[in-house]
Amino acid sequence: MNTDPIADYLTRIRNAVLANHRVVEIPASNLKKEITKILFDQGYILSYKFDDSTSQGTIKIALKYTKDTKESVIKKIQRISKPGLRKYASSKEFPRILNGLGIAIISTSHGVMTGSKLNAKMLVEKFYVTFTKF
Repeated sequence: MNTDPIADYLTRIRNAVLANHRVVEIPASNLKKEITKILFDQGYILSYKFDDSTSQGTIKIALKYTKDTKESVIKKIQRISKPGLRKYASSKEFPRILNGLGIAIISTSHGVMTGSKLNAKMLVEKFYVTFTKF
């Protein structure tokens, strides 16, 4: 059994990118579905499909590659807050990722969102993950 499902999710995407796979299949959860939707909305993945045919379900993610160089759009995935060392911050202290060229996916009391959608009064709670395109 996996003790850190978010780390497993990120590792599966990272390994698929390094192996130049077009599609990666990941066990589903509500949190992983929200992260996948954010990645699609921000242009990091080509498409996704939630398959609920099994009890847990799966997420099929089509990775996005550039047309010219055939390189992955995702250049770096970094998990900042880990189960053994949680990182908490207010929205005022929250860093910009590559001066706005990357995104941070965060968990707040208002749900999972990107760092750019934080309000001034929100507290970043559980985790955040950074994705960079460049």
